[in-house]
Order: sequence, then C-alpha cells, then structure tokens
Amino acid sequence: MVLRVAVLLPAQTETFELGVACEVFGVDRRDDGLPLYRLDLVAAEPGPVSTRYGYSIPAEHDLEVLDRAGLIIVNAGGNGLNPDGSTCVSEDPGPLGPALDALRRAERRGIPVASLCTGAFILGAAGMLDGRRCTTHWRHAAELQRRFPRARVDPSVLYVEDPPVFTSAGTAASIDLCLHLVRQLDGPRVANVIARRMVVPPHREGGQAQFVDQPIPEDGGDSLAAVREWMRAHLAEDHSVAALARRSRMSPRTFARRFVDETGVPPHRWLTDQRVLAAQHLLESSTYSMERIASLVGFSSAASLRAHFLRLRQVTPLEYRRTFAAPRGGAQMLAEPGTTARRPTTVAARGPRR
Repeated sequence: MVLRVAVLLPAQTETFELGVACEVFGVDRRDDGLPLYRLDLVAAEPGPVSTRYGYSIPAEHDLEVLDRAGLIIVNAGGNGLNPDGSTCVSEDPGPLGPALDALRRAERRGIPVASLCTGAFILGAAGMLDGRRCTTHWRHAAELQRRFPRARVDPSVLYVEDPPVFTSAGTAASIDLCLHLVRQLDGPRVANVIARRMVVPPHREGGQAQFVDQPIPEDGGDSLAAVREWMRAHLAEDHSVAALARRSRMSPRTFARRFVDETGVPPHRWLTDQRVLAAQHLLESSTYSMERIASLVGFSSAASLRAHFLRLRQVTPLEYRRTFAAPRGGAQMLAEPGTTARRPTTVAARGPRR
C-alpha cells in the first residue's frame, strides 16, 4: 500500500520546512528499493498559500485529503505573529477552524500528526497539545507555553514523540523529525537510505539539545575547546571529571558546570557521543572487527559498543556497517590508542535516546 502523506500549509508558510517534507516524502526512490509515498499539499485556508518570500504556492484547499491521509504534517507558518515578528497562529485562529477540525478528527483516529517548528501553534489551537510534551523553536517556546498553558513545552530538544502527535524544533530539526517518522513507519534501513540520498546524518536523537542562543566562547584561556579536542584525540583513554578538571586547571565542579555551559551536555555523555561517532566513522571506512573498533574508540568491549550504538542510533553497529560501509575497506581513520587521532568530520554528535 502507498502511504498518503498530507502536508497542511498555513498562510505565510515556511518554505525550508516544506522543502524538507517534500524531499523526504515526495521523491520516488523505488530505484533504491524504497517504498513510494503519495504526497499531497493542502492549503489550510482557501486560496493560494502565501510565503514570507513574496510568492505564493497554488496548493489545493481540500481538507478531505486529511481524512484520507495516513500521516499529516503541519508546516511552519501561520496567520499571526510571535513577539519577535515570526509567523504563528493568531490568538483568534478564525479561518483555520475547518482545518483544526480535520486535525482533531485525525487525532481521534490515531493518525500520526506532526508539526514542523511553529506548526506547533496550529496543533495547540486544535487542543492537541493539552497534557502533551511538545517542542518548537527555542525562540518561540515561551510564547507557545503562554498561549497553551496545558501543554508541556520542552524547549531543549530537537523533536518530541507523544503519539499520535509529533512536534519538532526549528528549521533543520524538521529533517530529524521527518526521518524519525520514516523510521517509525518503515524502519531504520529506509530512513538511512533516504538520509544518504539527502546527504544528511541518518539519525539525530530527539533528545539532543537545540542550539540555543548562547555566546560562543572566545578562543582563549576560558574556553574548554582545547580540552575537548584532546579528548577526541585520546578517545581510548579513561577520562574522569577530576582528571579533565586538572588538565583545565579548574575545580571538578567548575569544570563540569563550564562543560555543560559550552556543550549543553555533561562530560561523560559528550564523550560517549564522540566515541559512538568515531565508531560510526570506522564502521563506514574500515574493515576492523567490532572488538577492535570498540578498543580504538574507548569502549570496554564490543558488547558495550553495541549497547551504546543501538541506544543512540537505533540500529546495531553491524546493521549500520551493512548499510553504509564503503565497497572496499577504507584507510584507517583513527590512530592507535595513545597516538593522535584524526577527528571524524562526517556526522554530528547525537544526544541520548529519551
């Protein structure tokens, strides 16, 4: 069966997020052995859909499509304004009433309904965030919470799954949520192949921190960037907070606090992320055994590597290698323990699974 995916477009629709939904669900990839989706663009209000960029999209206004869809994605945008001038649903959604009714019907049927960025305001106006954990772009989280006080807004994550409702943070997090939806619908292999075709990381966990508006430390004695680079170059070594604090000439408490301020995560979690990232790179580019990879990146055993990799990537190392390994064994990209390693550059670090 072909899954019907309906993308609801509010006024002043955001074209980046729309492009993501179209790229993930609107491209025929049957030549790669992937399932075909039917993508329908639905105007939330009658008439062409306006954008912020001076042109309109001639999407059909046929809300009955939402009643036949197996997945509904609510795009970012809206007929009102956030305090910073960005679009959202106005305090009086007015013309959106029929669209909100269609979303409520989908929720009652248990159909997955996902919002991208400020599309969460539309779900809020439909009453679909009441009592649910949700997210949006961190700049709009406070306004979303003010407007919908019964929602449990988490501004610190990339996306939230509270079935049948899914919400994502700003802009690029729409990629993460759309790939996560594919992973839920058709499994990790399909999501990974789509990610490869899009040239994006195959998986970033929803619990990873958003990139909030924090000042970037100057390149000086106050930044822990040099310590992090040293940790990357010595992944196979044990790294206690006390030892890292001594290297940074700080107390352990100050080091731990500063580390979270700069990275958004504690040292041990960051280190585990880097080790999984390095293992991922080696799985792609080398023919090393799992035990060898585990030793090189600092895990105590192949079983430990497998547990952390599965938790963060939702696939096993062996499954990942089968999907992404080069046709022939690549050059060694990580040095032996105790020597300087090359830093992997292909995929960003992930946060832990919720």
